[in-house]
Amino acid sequence: MWFDLAAIIAPLFICAGLGVVWARLDWPFDTQMITPITMNVAVPCLIFAAVSTLTVDPRAFAELTAAVVTAMACFLALGGAALKVAKLPVRTFLPSLSFPNVGNMGLPLALFAFGDVGLALAMAWYVIASLGHFTVGIWIASGSGSPTVLFKTPIVYALAAALGFMLTGTTPPRWLLNTVKLLGDMGIPLMLLALGVSLARLRIVGLKRAIGVAVLRLGMGVAVGFGVAELYGLSGIARGVLIMGSSMPVAVFNYMVAERYGRSPAEVASVVVVSTALAFLLLPLLLLYLLPLRS
Repeated sequence: MWFDLAAIIAPLFICAGLGVVWARLDWPFDTQMITPITMNVAVPCLIFAAVSTLTVDPRAFAELTAAVVTAMACFLALGGAALKVAKLPVRTFLPSLSFPNVGNMGLPLALFAFGDVGLALAMAWYVIASLGHFTVGIWIASGSGSPTVLFKTPIVYALAAALGFMLTGTTPPRWLLNTVKLLGDMGIPLMLLALGVSLARLRIVGLKRAIGVAVLRLGMGVAVGFGVAELYGLSGIARGVLIMGSSMPVAVFNYMVAERYGRSPAEVASVVVVSTALAFLLLPLLLLYLLPLRS
């Protein structure tokens, strides 16, 4: 079991650690270029390659998607209530509580823990969270937003095309599948490197508050993950993917949104760093429960 844990966690530490070292050495890393390439090219190709060839029952994929939407709704409701009780600014911290890092951390973990099936199922988490970021997350932080942004998001079209192949039981042409796999394979390494670079560049302020929000994110995530998994009767890899995604730390994108709309970006950055550090510490315990679900 411990060798299994090392095989899953070590790649994340090494790749993200390489990003940290890269930033500390002050080597050039243009996030203004890397982020669009990752989100608009690599990840959509990764989604298409994984979902279009998914062999699980489409109803299972749909059920997991419904469970993810339910979990996100719980995060928004419980997070908003907790912030009001704690008298913390909702527009600043609710996106951090509601949108976990199911991209940079969640996708690699799903791949290493549950294989190609786990990665394909984890796409449900990534797509729902991304759409939530660009709509609800921006609306919370800015006070306004438009659903038309969805039509400008490549992952929507990638998922729609992939579902077309999956639901009809057809396989994409080999030239197309080889192309999207080639482009998609750069997605996970780039996300992990970007995660490390981002963590190295962010600075911690208001440590006590950051710890409180980070603990709330992780604790609420684990509790909601288990609760929603029971509600939908999920088992096996689908259960593992749902709980793992729910338990991820605060996504770096929340810091970008906070900076864009002036919602205390330094404090949000602190929550990102602290929650990620705590998540890495708690990850072995979580995986001890989740790994037996592979069989």
